[in-house]
Amino acid sequence: MLTGKTVVLAVTGSIAAYKIPNLARMLKKLGCNVQVLMTENAANFINPITFESLTGNKCLIDTFDRNFKYSVEHVALAKQADLVMVAPASANVIGKIACGIADDMLTTTVMACPCKKIIAPAMNHNMYHNPIVQDNIEKLKRFGYEIVEPDRGMLANGDTGDGRMPEEEVLFDYILKEIAKEKDLLGKKVLVTAGATRESLDPVRFITNHSSGKMGTAIAKSAMLRGAEVTLVHGHIEVKAPRFVNAVSVTSAEEMFNEVAKLAPEQDIIIKAAAVADYTPLSKSDQKIKKSDSELTLTMTRTKDILKYLGENKRQGQIICGFSMETEKLLENSSKKLESKNCDMICANSLKTDGAGFGVDTNVLTIITQQGNEELPKMSKLEAADIILTKLKNLI
Repeated sequence: MLTGKTVVLAVTGSIAAYKIPNLARMLKKLGCNVQVLMTENAANFINPITFESLTGNKCLIDTFDRNFKYSVEHVALAKQADLVMVAPASANVIGKIACGIADDMLTTTVMACPCKKIIAPAMNHNMYHNPIVQDNIEKLKRFGYEIVEPDRGMLANGDTGDGRMPEEEVLFDYILKEIAKEKDLLGKKVLVTAGATRESLDPVRFITNHSSGKMGTAIAKSAMLRGAEVTLVHGHIEVKAPRFVNAVSVTSAEEMFNEVAKLAPEQDIIIKAAAVADYTPLSKSDQKIKKSDSELTLTMTRTKDILKYLGENKRQGQIICGFSMETEKLLENSSKKLESKNCDMICANSLKTDGAGFGVDTNVLTIITQQGNEELPKMSKLEAADIILTKLKNLI
């Protein structure tokens, strides 16, 4: 995902520096070229050899280090870098960058880089809230630097407060958001539904299905990485909603219908990947529970058809995609939905195919449009999500 990309990790003097080797490892795993810069103080918290072993690149500290092939190193890095992340960022280095001071390898390189720059502050609670530090952070924001808000928790000195640098997974997601994919959906609004709805029978039991929400969340993540403004309306899901996505949690099919109907008019692309329960109890008075509590007799009614509603109320230029799961006559029944629901695309997903369906990380889809059918081989749900979004983008 990051092959051909160069990320500069600028590490300053903070105990939180211990998190950065794992971040470097995560980036390298995706094929990224990682270059680490350190202040002299940072080298007191972690040995530069650690970064050199993980990245395969010399860790740069001294601006005038002669132990490498000659080049004006901060300028060379500035030309290569797709992104710079200063993490952990001490109050001292934040102040230097905000005031244009470049007196070491790290600050000189940050100043020379024209690419996106992300700052992750890490310091004592009182220091973080010092008005001078806050003013410096606001100044950086005005100049286009992105700030990763610190977490609240136990700090290095035992105090509890904010100033704690987020975990490396959070920093990793910030980097992916910026450089993982081309921003070909920038300016587009995308609404995705995912997961399983639940229809309550009583305070204990409910009707649901086996949907894990993995396909829908993969689509939401891919759309976000491609620059779209994404809203994910989800029922029960077995994975975390992606970061940087507006996640709206619902329980019942009616709640999902109402939320989607409210949001739909503003969306450019809508993808219904949720597995909505088809039926819900008509009313509590219709429920009859035998004494043994082992049998339940219910009067049921169909839930509202979200996809049909979207098709009937589709505005000019809006693209609608639905998912179809069939146990028999997959392509025939799914093709009928393309017409009857007034969709632009149906993704047909066979429950009988190995590696497809609920709960797994791969999928086997047939994409159905007015132009014909395309059967995709088994692939990860994130890969499938990219293909789906590309085809939908081309329909706009």
